[in-house]
Amino acid sequence: MSVRLVFDGKVVVVTGAGGGLGREYALAFGERGASVVVNDLGGDIKGGGKSSDAADKVVEEIKAKGGKAVANYDSVEDGEKLIQTALDAFGRIGAYLDNCFPCLKPITLCTFNNNFKHSIADDLIHRVHLRGSFMVTRAAWNHMKNQKFGRIIMTSSAAGIYGNFGQANYSAAKLGLLGLANTLAIEGQKYNIHCNTIAPTAGSRLTETVMPPDLLESLKAEYVAPLVLWLSHDQCQENGGLFEVGAGWIGKLRWERSQGCIVRNKNQGMFPETVRDQWDNICDFTNATKPANINESLATLVEVLSRVETDEGLAPNPTSAMATAASGISPLEAVGQKLPESTFSYSHTQCILYALGVGMSTKDDHHLKFLYEGHEDFSCLPTFGVIPSQAAMMDGGLGSVPGLNFDFTRVKAPGNNPNHLYFCKYSRIDSLYARIADVLDKGSGAVILLDVHTYSGKELVCYNQYSLFIVGAGGFGGKRTSDKSTVAHPNRAPDAVMTDTTTRDQAALYRLSGDWNPLHIDPSFAAMGGFKSPILHGLCSFGFAARHVLKQYANNDASRFKSIKVRFVKPVLPGQSLQTEMWKEGNRIHIQCKVKESGAVVLSGAYVDLHAAADGSPQILPEAGGLKSELVFAEIGRRIKDLGAEMVKKVNAVFGWEITKGGNTAAQWTIDLKTGAGALHKGPYSGKTDVTITVSDDDFMEVVQGKLNPQKAFFAGKLKVRGNIMLSQKLEVILKDYAKL
Repeated sequence: MSVRLVFDGKVVVVTGAGGGLGREYALAFGERGASVVVNDLGGDIKGGGKSSDAADKVVEEIKAKGGKAVANYDSVEDGEKLIQTALDAFGRIGAYLDNCFPCLKPITLCTFNNNFKHSIADDLIHRVHLRGSFMVTRAAWNHMKNQKFGRIIMTSSAAGIYGNFGQANYSAAKLGLLGLANTLAIEGQKYNIHCNTIAPTAGSRLTETVMPPDLLESLKAEYVAPLVLWLSHDQCQENGGLFEVGAGWIGKLRWERSQGCIVRNKNQGMFPETVRDQWDNICDFTNATKPANINESLATLVEVLSRVETDEGLAPNPTSAMATAASGISPLEAVGQKLPESTFSYSHTQCILYALGVGMSTKDDHHLKFLYEGHEDFSCLPTFGVIPSQAAMMDGGLGSVPGLNFDFTRVKAPGNNPNHLYFCKYSRIDSLYARIADVLDKGSGAVILLDVHTYSGKELVCYNQYSLFIVGAGGFGGKRTSDKSTVAHPNRAPDAVMTDTTTRDQAALYRLSGDWNPLHIDPSFAAMGGFKSPILHGLCSFGFAARHVLKQYANNDASRFKSIKVRFVKPVLPGQSLQTEMWKEGNRIHIQCKVKESGAVVLSGAYVDLHAAADGSPQILPEAGGLKSELVFAEIGRRIKDLGAEMVKKVNAVFGWEITKGGNTAAQWTIDLKTGAGALHKGPYSGKTDVTITVSDDDFMEVVQGKLNPQKAFFAGKLKVRGNIMLSQKLEVILKDYAKL
């Protein structure tokens, strides 16, 4: 089994914890180190009565096992009192488990009185399950925001998700909880507050009279608690999820929507007869979409409006024969067709502008060779190769290709796979040749793979492959995948990580290199695409990741750059930080790029191929094979993975390590105990470290094994420290226990 999850230092509030599921949660949290507030009103299964016995017994059980717990007997409608109990007893609140018990009193819709709103307000089910959950969450919310951490688990029900006869009030309340949880997940994301929803099936005092004993035995509460503990842990990044759980099984649910059908024409009415005639298309779930947020939902309506405006109303979903004809896509005609030949001129000005657009700065001396035309080693970033080829692609030539008759306002460009990029300092591009490599049918749209070859004279200086996604042009019956696939990164921790923060004006600067799409500058245009604000160009993120590899593994030597291939996954907002994770496998560097603030992957299945270094050429980091310190840092990495969040609270610093061998730097490491749950990276830190320590491999081992006093090593010149030397004393947190290291 992997490393045990613990909750040391965490405070958890569990409502309805006097029995059943709530009791199991409370005991499990207590056994794993959490301080638990056991809330239970002590009522009967009909919601009446009140007693402190249930909560007190659970508290006693937790304490008997060495845990920490206090009881609370307030109604969840008094959320402030409940949370205050946690603050008074433990000083903070880290997780809230909504576990209000259901009432099995049947209430069908016909049994409500005529004043529906009044009966809802007076209904115990809604006051406890929906309003009570809201009140407790509201009381805890600001405390979670201030501490930049919180985990909230809402308990819904299969009756809420699917409905159930005789439970109209209960079903309404439980589905209401899901809506509440989804909104909390969105609002809490930037504060590291995650909210998920579970729909458990378990035996309890409410079901023991209606379920046979063998079924109750299979539906133990202990088969639900592990999911709750994982969703509550600080390592878990799940947010906004809905899970069914029971009998040792867990499944995640999501919304699914048919492709639908437009049932009106421009400037014409919409009629029920048209709805009737198109009903099969409206309800056809072939190639169904799975919208995950409101932006993805509204994006479809934006597309619908565009199609109506262009007189493409009354269109069934893309899988129908009508859609196939309307898509205008014919792979047999298109594949292999060439676009008109084009040319492109550029000078040092365009090279420098591109370098600035992908985040290079005079703050870094190593960037000057890409920013100053007078530098003795002035170079053009190899990924500049996307600029002339993109111009060839977007100059209108696609419109002349047979078999590609589609609306160009629907073009999106999620993928770009440029390869073999090597440029001289600056010159004229004599010719660019583009051809259609493949056409794929994705159901909701078509993907066009376009090869672009760029020549200077007879010399091939660049080859690009782009993928263009045409919204609504699928359903023509073509193949769904291409043999030009991406490659997964190795299944291990990254060998190096580099982070750069984009500026608020990054997209505005990058577009000056030739990508004028208003999606990246115009807020109103971005809103039409379902984005809250203009997004960064995918090729800008691509440029950041490529230069990270160039710096980390090629000493910014552009001549060593051979090829790069990526898949674009999600957009980036200007101002966010791009974090590139790198895995070295010979001359191939696998990469994955994330938004540091959210952890969202934006580039995946990616790699950079480098030419082998010439003999005697300088390297940033020689290979570190044979270093004894490698094993120590591996153990440090495991400790950070297990206890990183706790270490971050105690240390709050970033340490850089330079390990030398034979007087030369043999390896560099970064121990980040300042952000998130802590991390260990192989390689230099992208920002400024608080402390940098230089020590030989042998002396490092002597220190960690307790054979060499660090202070004596410092005064003897064996251990050099730059930065805040006092912070180095906090390294004991991760270096203690020499024997295991």
